[in-house]
Amino acid sequence: MAHSKTLRRLGTLALAAVVGTAAMGAGRYAGVPDLAGSLAVAGSLLASPAAAIGAADRLFRQEALPAAQTEVEDAESPPVFTTPAPEELLPAATPEPQPEGAQEQAEPAPTPGPPPEGMGAVVSAHYEQGSGAAYIPCAAGTIKNCTSLSAAEVAEAAAGPLPFSIEVGSSEPQVLIMHTHATESYELEDLGWFDPEYTSRRTDTSLNMVAVGAAIAEELSAAGIVTLQDATLHDYPSYNGSYERSNATVRSYLEQYPSIKVVLDVHRDAIETDGARVKAVAEVEGKTAAQVMIICGADKNGNLPNFKQNLAFAAKWESAMESRYPGLTRPVLFDYRYYNQDLTTGSLLIEMGSHGNTLEEAVYSGHLVGKALAGLFTTGA
Repeated sequence: MAHSKTLRRLGTLALAAVVGTAAMGAGRYAGVPDLAGSLAVAGSLLASPAAAIGAADRLFRQEALPAAQTEVEDAESPPVFTTPAPEELLPAATPEPQPEGAQEQAEPAPTPGPPPEGMGAVVSAHYEQGSGAAYIPCAAGTIKNCTSLSAAEVAEAAAGPLPFSIEVGSSEPQVLIMHTHATESYELEDLGWFDPEYTSRRTDTSLNMVAVGAAIAEELSAAGIVTLQDATLHDYPSYNGSYERSNATVRSYLEQYPSIKVVLDVHRDAIETDGARVKAVAEVEGKTAAQVMIICGADKNGNLPNFKQNLAFAAKWESAMESRYPGLTRPVLFDYRYYNQDLTTGSLLIEMGSHGNTLEEAVYSGHLVGKALAGLFTTGA
């Protein structure tokens, strides 16, 4: 009997340690500064040992995804929900397509010091706002027009009013942040080199896109804009079919919370040049930030009937970011993409840096992006 009681006490202590660790992790994600507050956030775990153990497992799981678990979707042709194409396993680190002319806009500068043997170089690049026939000004920023629409048509659509009204101070959710490719991740240190074995994907939500989305959500919530964030790993364990799964997730939220006007799909880019990974950077208020890029889809055969309204939102958000933090943004990419942007008139995708950036740089940009968006919704600029 004494032996049994000892085992129970040890089990209770172990569970308490697990819950405490999970609580501190939960508190970090929620912005709670101390253990007491963290325990309050994670208090529900105490009622469920299985939940506590699961939370601790997620907290400690920091390994990158193996290459065999990562499949690559064709970013040029996202699904428009016809019969799903068969999945095909491809190399893990295949970079996503870049906007045409991106390499001509930036001159990557290698970080000082050669990488160790077997490692690849990480180079820094700053992408300027565009000029010329393909670029349409939108106040402080620009839009890169990769469609057959004329510059005049794009400019007219971009100049339209916000197609929705955000209710600041309302108790009803106004914004949903989600991640079709939640496992996209970054370098953890700014070493100037990367390990080719690192797939730039992680399931740990403190190290992938969920952490960046949380920074955006924090700033919106602080401004009185009720914001929900979905942390579903739509791209794990299978990458193909991510957009179909995230479509179902967004539809479910919109059905439950019809007050949601804006849906932000938060990603990161993947830029490579001559075997090196590129980190897109800007200096903002004395710190290095990951440059960001909004992607807005154009209608193709009726798949995005509200695209002009989405473009008006994209143009105003771009200008709000660039006017507050000059150099933070790359031009808006306006192209024949889909990305579930038919679901609301405020549906956009934003790329937060690239796989060469550090997590710290991307999270910092998340705060900047969120502050600019909150300013747009509260003051109109």
